[in-house]
Amino acid sequence: MEGILPLWKPRGMTSHDCVFKLRKILQMKKIGHSGTLDPDVDGVLPICVGQATKVVEYLQDGRKIYHGEVTLGLSTTTEDSSGDVVERKRVTEPPTAQMVDDVMVSFEGEITQIPPMYSAVKVGGKRLYQYARQGITVERPKRQAIIYSFQRTGEPVYNEEEGTFSWAFTVECGKGTYVRTLAVDTGAKLGYPAHMSDLTRVASGGFSKEETLSLEEVEVLMAENKLSDKLLPIERVFEAFARVELTDEQFARVKNGAVLPEGFFAIDTLTEPYALYYQRRIIALYHAHPTKKGFLKPLKMLRNV
Repeated sequence: MEGILPLWKPRGMTSHDCVFKLRKILQMKKIGHSGTLDPDVDGVLPICVGQATKVVEYLQDGRKIYHGEVTLGLSTTTEDSSGDVVERKRVTEPPTAQMVDDVMVSFEGEITQIPPMYSAVKVGGKRLYQYARQGITVERPKRQAIIYSFQRTGEPVYNEEEGTFSWAFTVECGKGTYVRTLAVDTGAKLGYPAHMSDLTRVASGGFSKEETLSLEEVEVLMAENKLSDKLLPIERVFEAFARVELTDEQFARVKNGAVLPEGFFAIDTLTEPYALYYQRRIIALYHAHPTKKGFLKPLKMLRNV
């Protein structure tokens, strides 16, 4: 069994929990996910099955789209609604919708983030959340993230009794973005402590909500011997790559990972890496040799048949 299974991860489960359960349902160990979702977040979690685990890194690099909510007026230890409140400041003069929009658009492009203490980033050989659970705060490394789009999707709601101010948003972002931190930083620019009060991932690595299956649906399909028909081909992951169709002679060289001269393929684009196909199946990714000028070498071998 080989392919991509776009799973709808439910709230209350970790990404690892989902993989563990799928290994039992599918009765196979070679299963991996392409990007962690927090337990309180639901949404698209592409699962790589069998040989498809070779493409996990490329799925992780893909764009992601989230629907969520920012709430001003209080911040938490985890930067989302699951944590303990660490700061409160009543929103006495709610910002206008235009003020919110202006701040949100200022985050589009390349930004610098400091990961939350409750995250899996390693510092000194330990995960940040391990320090956080011990009540220890450590200096966290800054990270770069790409925000392609960050937009408000609903009218802001002011809760006068609670002194909070919330609005719904959609964000399209790149690998490694902490949406929780984006919510907190947005609040800071508006002058208030804030947290991410809701989040759902609706697309990841080119796979959408509409393509997903629940764990329950996977279990039924597996029992009916129909799950293989629902797995999506790994070729989906490389649709944006420069494509090269191999002849029989070229395939005979590529399948063994040979180093090749640059003119070996008829390539019109300089965009790398090149996705090499044979009989409509992707075989390998090739790129310019890092030490031998004028040659190409494999970046990733995916199949040899």
